[in-house]
This record gives sequence, C-alpha cells and structure tokens, in this order.
Amino acid sequence: MTNPREVTTASGKTRLACSTCGASHGNYHAAAACCKPARTAIEFGEISAAKLAASTIPVLDRMLAPTKAPELLGKAAALMHERGKTYDAPEGERSMGKTVAAFNAITGRDLTESEGWLLMGILKDVRAATRKEPHRDSLEDRIAYAALMAEARLAGR
Repeated sequence: MTNPREVTTASGKTRLACSTCGASHGNYHAAAACCKPARTAIEFGEISAAKLAASTIPVLDRMLAPTKAPELLGKAAALMHERGKTYDAPEGERSMGKTVAAFNAITGRDLTESEGWLLMGILKDVRAATRKEPHRDSLEDRIAYAALMAEARLAGR
C-alpha cells in the first residue's frame, strides 16, 4: 500500500485520492487499495507506468464520470456555464436566439428559440438511440438542451 493524498473536489470537499491514478475515495483504505495491483506490476517491471497510464485513463474517466441524475444535472449546468463563457456570454449559453433568427432569415420559417432547443434535443436523442454504447457528451448535452428549452419556453421565446 502507498499513502493516499488529500485532494479538494470542485465543491470544496477534501477527499482522499489514490496516489497512482488520482481517483477520489471516501476513506483511507479505499484510496490506499485502489491501484495496488497496478503499483505491484510497476514495481516488478511487469508494465511501465506510462503504458499503465495510457491504458487506464479512459477507464478512470468512465469511473469518475457522473452516472446519477443529480450528478448529471450538475455536469450539464457546468457545461452550459463553460460553453457560455467560451462562445457567448459569462451568464451562460445564449446562442440559440441568434441561430434561430439566422435559420428563419434563410428559410422564411418562424421557428422559436424553444423549438430550436427542442430540435437540438431531438438530434441528441437520435444519436443516443442509434449508438450501441452511450456517448456521454451527447447525453450531457441533451440534459442541458432540455433545461435551455424550458427556460426559453417559460420566457415565451
């Protein structure tokens, strides 16, 4: 066993993490035992640390990614804020109004902002339904689009 290290989560909580992979755990024993087989394999020269890291990062990403509804809602909210800062405005995602206005000008249609979000949600639903394995990004986007559609609809847009 190696000593776990303390980490601070995004919510400000202090947790213990595996010193090999960085996975966050609720107690010392879970953190200390997390990658014990991996550490043993490295110590005995059975695998290099670089090769182990390359093979485990996708697994760790899946293990640490949210899977429960409240966690997924939190992730979708964080994505909306981040994308809003990147693409639109500091207060969050605000591109659909402009997108719908451009679509309407090109096509002569009268799509509303909430219908634009509905269309994007349907796109994500179709993508999710046609894949054998779930695509996390599309599912997280779908949650955000549902919230943005509700916001626009409640505002009469």
